[in-house]
Amino acid sequence: MEQVHDVYMRPYNKSNPVVCMDETPKQLIKEVRKSVPMKPGFEKRVDYEYSRCGVCNIFMVSEPLAGKRYMKVTQQRTKKDWALLVKYICDKLYPIAETITLIMDNLTSHSAAALYETFEPAEAKRLLDRLEIVYTPKHGSWLNMAKIELNVLTKQCLNRRIDKINTIKAQV
Repeated sequence: MEQVHDVYMRPYNKSNPVVCMDETPKQLIKEVRKSVPMKPGFEKRVDYEYSRCGVCNIFMVSEPLAGKRYMKVTQQRTKKDWALLVKYICDKLYPIAETITLIMDNLTSHSAAALYETFEPAEAKRLLDRLEIVYTPKHGSWLNMAKIELNVLTKQCLNRRIDKINTIKAQV
């Protein structure tokens, strides 16, 4: 826990940004029956029945000291999706940074092996050499600022039934 805290206490450094990453699944749900609109004295009424249309994954990348956040919505959450996100972080979001301090939870998909399974060895090593990876403790994922950002995103615009991944992308 102290290691994560110490990283957050670092001053802002453009050549070594502190970046938090987390992801959350979102179930795609379609209404089966029309809801009854709100009227004076009565709240909107939504039927409990729904149709499941699959799931998608929302990746959150947050740089707290710069006040920046980026999101990617994917069809699934695999090692390859994570590896592609890391490449996006390194090459598109922070191309001039010398080292990127990446704070994330310790999922099995968040590993160097995922990079080597997805990319050629030279490319995987290039990406790893740009990263300083800091894992949140096993029961301390709440220390990850990206998790807090995902919670806000969910409460502000995703806490309802959405049936299409394109709608999720537009809302994000």
